[in-house]
Amino acid sequence: MQITEHPVLDKKFNEEVIFYFNNQSLKAKKGQTVAAALMANSIRKLGASRKLNKARGVFCANGRCTSCFVTINGLEHVLSCTTLVEEGMRVSSNESDPDVRGESNGN
Repeated sequence: MQITEHPVLDKKFNEEVIFYFNNQSLKAKKGQTVAAALMANSIRKLGASRKLNKARGVFCANGRCTSCFVTINGLEHVLSCTTLVEEGMRVSSNESDPDVRGESNGN
């Protein structure tokens, strides 16, 4: 569900982009956040909590709660509620803690 017409909406929200969530191709409106684009595609679960393994998703929608972390283009734990979706962007759910001591971080 999305608002399609409103006086404050600019024409930039009419242009569509394609992005990927967990290797599934999805459409989004240019200028939407990743979280809004996922919600518009009926995706609510963005990952799992590390301690209790419970579903995580959008909670505050302004970057304070860190409940909406996803991996974007290989960068782990990015706030989906404050990141704008881009053409060809690869987004995946966060199911664990970031690998801060792994190969990808020079260790």
